[in-house]
Amino acid sequence: MNCPKCGHEQDDENSECVRCGLIFSQYSPMDYTELLKKSRSVTTAEPSIPKRILNYLFHTMDEIEIVYFVGRLIVFIFLFIWSIKFLQSSIESNYVGKSFMHLVNLPFHEAGHIVFRPLGRVMHSLGGSLGQVIMPLICTLVLLIKTRDTFGASIGLWWMGESILDMAPYIDDAGSQSLQLLGGNTGASAPYGFHDWNFVLNELNLLRHDHLIANIAAAGGKLIMSISLLWGLILMIRQFSSLVNRQNGNL
Repeated sequence: MNCPKCGHEQDDENSECVRCGLIFSQYSPMDYTELLKKSRSVTTAEPSIPKRILNYLFHTMDEIEIVYFVGRLIVFIFLFIWSIKFLQSSIESNYVGKSFMHLVNLPFHEAGHIVFRPLGRVMHSLGGSLGQVIMPLICTLVLLIKTRDTFGASIGLWWMGESILDMAPYIDDAGSQSLQLLGGNTGASAPYGFHDWNFVLNELNLLRHDHLIANIAAAGGKLIMSISLLWGLILMIRQFSSLVNRQNGNL
């Protein structure tokens, strides 16, 4: 419905306007039901599909406590500053592989090997990298669709981008196999198939393109991380605007 005073569009269940603070039941002698009917009667046509998608992606709660907003702001600032390190790092430096997030990704990487093992040796080896990307993707979709926590979904998307970036040094090492892997071995000193990406790219006859594929993964991961930060920034601005409007409405 649209607020009859300021015209702000909001949920029909609201008892007061989140922008101007108007209490709908006290707006006029007409009862609330009539007010709701009147508001619906002047509502414009259904928004276009692109606008509906944007409204879905940038949905924010009409009412949010200041303590939750401050908490999210702290998380966003921390991720933004930390992301600068990731975005400026090169594949050769393996900054992402030395970060705390690598330890977060590792259990899902190993679990991916187990999940995809029944699908053959190639998928078994590729499953580790798939597992560490699928898990943050699932978290992003659950937060976006199930709980409607768009800010949480933006954090999940950041994690997915970081996890793709985390794969890049491993892919880049497929030819030389000099990177120290789990257990202290390198791919060069272990039996064939121990190095996931050496095995996968060899089987697909793509080993000569290992550096190119690694650079694509790194660029894609950084792009997704940047998009997630922009998404989160827009959500924080919208929530701040909502807080200001509600505060002004209470004055």
